[in-house]
Amino acid sequence: MTETSDIIEASARTLGTAPALPATSAEKANMLIHYYRGELGRMTSWRDRIDRTTNWAMTVVAGLLSVSLSTSTSHHGVVLFAMLLVSLFLMIEARRYRFFDVYRARVRQLERYYFAQALCPQAELNPDWAAAIARSLRSPVFLMDYREALTRRIRRNYVWMYLILLLAWGLKISTPKLLPEERAVEFVHSFGEMAANATLGPLPGPVVLCAVFLVYALIILSALHREPDDGEFAHGEVHV
Repeated sequence: MTETSDIIEASARTLGTAPALPATSAEKANMLIHYYRGELGRMTSWRDRIDRTTNWAMTVVAGLLSVSLSTSTSHHGVVLFAMLLVSLFLMIEARRYRFFDVYRARVRQLERYYFAQALCPQAELNPDWAAAIARSLRSPVFLMDYREALTRRIRRNYVWMYLILLLAWGLKISTPKLLPEERAVEFVHSFGEMAANATLGPLPGPVVLCAVFLVYALIILSALHREPDDGEFAHGEVHV
């Protein structure tokens, strides 16, 4: 009975033991290669999600613009609705971008400090790069806040969609032939006429114009504002 108990206890200790850590340089190199593949796959997955959001936003812009500008019976509010939908896609994409940034930073650290050094050794720029990855694995945190992610995605892609929608909306409210009334004149001749055309339900035209102006002022400021680059974004231009 004593021998049986010892065997059971030994088996329990063996089953509860953590997997052995790599001991030799070959084992460590093999582990890093597999880990790099895993992080690269996660980064690629989140990048694909970002691209899908952008593609859906572009599809919405193209579809609603074709509806709005193809017929005079379409209200100019369709373009404003497109702006609202694009803003929703932007917020979703900013959230996804924060996740993508975490995995991209890990991949870049491996590429810059391990694989690049293996291919062509140079003076080490960051001797504790492995410790930085280990800290990220033990306690994953976002590397940028939500506001910075929003401004980065606006600057990369969404500012152009917003500008296209603004031009289409301006054309819609300044061209009577594109409005439901379909008056004979080609263009409005005063700001008051354009403001009257911008009326949206119970909201008077000047209020709508001011709201659109404020929104686009924020968009332009976000596109022009740049946070000081640090970390992996400070090295190289190939990033989204």
